[in-house]
Amino acid sequence: MKHTYTFLFSLVLLSFACQKEYDQAEAENPEYLHRSVYALNEIIIHDIFSPPVASRIYAYSSLAGYEAGRHADSSTQSLAGQVRWLTQLPQPEAGQEYCFPLAGVHAFLTVGRALTFSEDLMDEFRENLYQELKKKSGIRKDVFERSIAYGNAVGLAVMEHTKTDNYKETRTFPKFTVDESNPARWQPTPPDYKDAAEPHWSKIRPFVLDSAGQFLPPPPPPFDTTKGSLFRQKVDEVYHALDVSNRAEREEIAYFWDDNPFVSHHAGHVMFADKKVTPGGHWMNIAMLASRMEKADFVKSSEAYLYTAVGLLEGFISCWHGKYFYNLVRPETYINKYMDQDWRPFLQTPAFPEHTSGHSVISRAASEGLTYLYGDNFTFNDTTNVEYGRTARKFGSFIEASNEASISRLYGGIHYLPALKLGEQQGRKVGELIRARIVTRRKE
Repeated sequence: MKHTYTFLFSLVLLSFACQKEYDQAEAENPEYLHRSVYALNEIIIHDIFSPPVASRIYAYSSLAGYEAGRHADSSTQSLAGQVRWLTQLPQPEAGQEYCFPLAGVHAFLTVGRALTFSEDLMDEFRENLYQELKKKSGIRKDVFERSIAYGNAVGLAVMEHTKTDNYKETRTFPKFTVDESNPARWQPTPPDYKDAAEPHWSKIRPFVLDSAGQFLPPPPPPFDTTKGSLFRQKVDEVYHALDVSNRAEREEIAYFWDDNPFVSHHAGHVMFADKKVTPGGHWMNIAMLASRMEKADFVKSSEAYLYTAVGLLEGFISCWHGKYFYNLVRPETYINKYMDQDWRPFLQTPAFPEHTSGHSVISRAASEGLTYLYGDNFTFNDTTNVEYGRTARKFGSFIEASNEASISRLYGGIHYLPALKLGEQQGRKVGELIRARIVTRRKE
């Protein structure tokens, strides 16, 4: 009888061991997350979301991905109670085996699918990704299905929170009213003379900001058409930004950081457009490049996307509040009216007021989070826009990259210098607040 019990016990152990036999390292490979971020980027480009709207998609998707996947590392903690509106999220069942990185990928893609239009593209990507993961890792069916179910539960819970952030309501708010009687105020610009984009974005509920106006920047110099005035000096800086010996370099910098998701071109009566990555998508890609360089695991990579994405959303909320509060005229309008009617900026002027620069704010906010995770002197080659015909650019830190993104708007002819410098300060404050209020690791 003793030998019978020993034999049966051995069978149980063998059965349990066989159940465990799959390539766990492959199943938890952070490349599945990186590729998912890239796929979401491509769908956002395809669907032509504006930069502020894209930042919302990144933020909620990254939050869901972190919350579902963080259980792979016991040192992490939930953001419930840190993100101001986030309550308790679904928890994994005790005693059950999960592949939490897979759950995190699925939560990320679940939210990304729900917040974009091209569900068919997301479905195709997701199906191919999961088939590859199952084939390469040999993950057990029960673990796969349980992990997907948990990721789905977290994704759906996060999606419930999106219903109360005022996004749907702002779709029905009235268009921005242009004050044509005041030359200091923003006017639609060539070539399409579009309506002002997202004039009510400051009404979107933030993740950590106390209010959209928490870091309202100082005002721009007083509007003035007099030659020699302070405002006119700032206009002259824009007008002559490319009248330099290193013009080619400045043009390359302007193009590299253009990140206009929809650049229109006109040839006679025909209009066509180039679709490109948004400014936020550019920084999500930088987070991807950095995470790959660091060989960061899934959880560390998900933290990088989280800090970057929240920086983007909070940065746009803060910046857009200031833009429509000050409602300042763009350089193109001023120069055409008072200086040179034939002048055109190097880049196409975006359809919203000038002060401060969105690139300056969101780039600095995102770079603060990446610096917090990966260090001050992180040297990297930014290859984001190589696929759009640009040459990769090398930076010695994330802050250096954000500073170049900022000054590119002067070189492009679409911002005055004060909007850049004050925008950098505004973004720094946003980024520092995020670092203070979002703590992903428990204190030892």
